[in-house]
Amino acid sequence: MAMSSGARINTPIAAYNALNALNAVNQELGVHQLRLATGKRINSVGDDPSGYTIAKQMEARSRMLGAAVNNVGDAQTMLSTAEQALQTIRDLFTTIKEKGVAASNPTSDQNALTSDVNQLRTEIGDIVANTNFNGKNLFSSSFSAAFAIDDVGNSLTVGFDASTATFGSVSSLTNIQSSISSNISNVETALQAIGSYIQRLQAKADNLNVSITNIDASKSRIYDADIAKEQLQASKLNILQQTSVTQLAQANASSQVFLTLFR
Repeated sequence: MAMSSGARINTPIAAYNALNALNAVNQELGVHQLRLATGKRINSVGDDPSGYTIAKQMEARSRMLGAAVNNVGDAQTMLSTAEQALQTIRDLFTTIKEKGVAASNPTSDQNALTSDVNQLRTEIGDIVANTNFNGKNLFSSSFSAAFAIDDVGNSLTVGFDASTATFGSVSSLTNIQSSISSNISNVETALQAIGSYIQRLQAKADNLNVSITNIDASKSRIYDADIAKEQLQASKLNILQQTSVTQLAQANASSQVFLTLFR
């Protein structure tokens, strides 16, 4: 900082020093006021170049993991669709077996029971043929879907085959219970596969959400402003701003004392 005796009034060094101090306080105060207004510690790359880069990399990873969480959610929804359909099919098979038991009664109307079973068979076939998700038949023997589950290219392939759950037209209810046992077994196998997938997907969703929270917390420590600290700094600088203005005014007036030399 330049010093002067003050007797050289053509260049008021003291006033310049006070003005420079005031400009520095105003600049720093503006930084803290901006942080308080935006809630961000880094509002431009110049505030912290390396911190900005690291925070943006973390933000990108968090967003990619968020997309993976959405993928897991879509997979869970798809599996829930298949699960509900298979549970309905399993109930219909139980009804068919129930009618097979009723048919063992020699006084029952065999034709009516057979007609009922064929109607249920048709409904099962319709469910298998029309259970779709995003235009894909979930019970096709060739069905499989790969869902991205992280930000580095790993995926989970979901596939199950319930296409053999259907069976042909029934002309007689004799031994109907044993004839559909394999179909019921296929449905139960598919349900077990779905249940396993749902368990895995829930675990992956939980892990992804924890990772996102941790990444966001790390990014916040770098990128976000500490409001309490920024307010303290702003209050201090407000006081310094006022004292700087006062000192600038005094420095401007100090050279007037030399007017007494001309009296």
